[in-house]
Amino acid sequence: MSDLPRKAVTRTAKLAALPLGFAGRATWGLGKRIVGESAEIVGRELQQRTAEQLFKVLGELKGGAMKFGQALSVFESALPEEVAGPYRVALTKLQEAAPPMPTRTVHAVLTERLGQNWRELFEEFEDKPAAAASIGQVHRAVWHDGREVAVKVQYPGAGEALLSDLIQLGRFARLLGPLIPGMDIKPLIAEMRDRVSEELDYDLEAAAQNAHAQEFAGDPDVVVPAVVHQCEQVLVTEWIDGIPLSEIIADGTPEQRDRAGQLLARFLFSGPARTGLLHADPHPGNFRLLPGGPDGEDDWRLGVLDFGTVDRLPGGLPAPIGTSLRMTLDGDAETVYELLCEEGFVKESIELDPDAVLDYLLPIIEPARVDAFTFTRSWMRSQAARIADPRSPAYQLGKQLNLPPAYLLIHRVTLSTIGVLCQLGATVRLREELESWLPGFFRTDDAGELEVLEETAEAEGTEELLAE
Repeated sequence: MSDLPRKAVTRTAKLAALPLGFAGRATWGLGKRIVGESAEIVGRELQQRTAEQLFKVLGELKGGAMKFGQALSVFESALPEEVAGPYRVALTKLQEAAPPMPTRTVHAVLTERLGQNWRELFEEFEDKPAAAASIGQVHRAVWHDGREVAVKVQYPGAGEALLSDLIQLGRFARLLGPLIPGMDIKPLIAEMRDRVSEELDYDLEAAAQNAHAQEFAGDPDVVVPAVVHQCEQVLVTEWIDGIPLSEIIADGTPEQRDRAGQLLARFLFSGPARTGLLHADPHPGNFRLLPGGPDGEDDWRLGVLDFGTVDRLPGGLPAPIGTSLRMTLDGDAETVYELLCEEGFVKESIELDPDAVLDYLLPIIEPARVDAFTFTRSWMRSQAARIADPRSPAYQLGKQLNLPPAYLLIHRVTLSTIGVLCQLGATVRLREELESWLPGFFRTDDAGELEVLEETAEAEGTEELLAE
């Protein structure tokens, strides 16, 4: 492939052709029906051709187009099973690979940013990229001190491409809506657009990654590679080997799936509590399973990559989230409703029935009601259908709720993580993670009871009994 298509007119033309392609295939499908082919076969072919064209274009363009495709990839669980296959294959390609940037372009960026003698910084440098993503690609190398490193090189013109793509995608967001039932595409694109400058700033990314690497250093469950060197357009970090989560989704054992799911949930909720930052790009391409967990080489750890998008939460996740979840589980409709009103989820001009709001929320937080919950595509589809069906009470109520700006990224990350858990088909002890890390979720009376037990155990010298 040639350089990243940088001219707005070139990228806009490719993206603008997508709706025309959708319309053309619909006409083709009608013709097939007229000559007698079944609606089911025609529908499946139509979905497959649409998926292939859409994600081929998004992958080729990289930039905002590919980033949008990656964001959609975690929601394929919501698609009806008969059409999910083509999307699944096309979306997985976006999570791990894209057409590479030419070697001459990579060398030009490295020369400009690291100097004419940039090769002296490395004992080895592989020209063939190990991964190509939305705004940059990664090369495997050996740093001058012998450490294996990942060298992320930003595409020239990535900023212009990101903005151009997202503006164009926003123009036909309505046509993309049916791809993922129950998901409003427009706010997703708008939120991505608001974060373009952060995505491109490797200073910010390096700082966020360093904060995580320092906090999780020596952690038995989570591995974050340290930053080795950073400058404009180039980020060098320690290399980590491991199995991409996309491969676990496709071919992993039940044990790998469950372990990956548990660690993903743990990282989602513990990260903000421990670092004041929320990793906000949870698609499978950004995670690896590494051997050597707490129980030895046969156990697994979670490797976490790409800190280009984070939400800054100095106090951790907002306490009202945990409190409202706990009150929902306890069936306290009035308190839940008051909290939602205070936080801006219910606008002052709207009055809703607290019991109806509780009925709307309960199915969504079903995974927190039990000790262990198995996330499945069928469960995800049932939730999407309930919220997306205009005839359902949930759809009508959902339209009246509001998502405050402060919660927008938290909401997307949570939904995305649930989407990945459903792709994994993982059985996860979610409530355990919520009680450990989510402010406001642990019952006050439970905490008081635990404190009494601890004091009694200490007084009687029976700490080991309490531990049991």
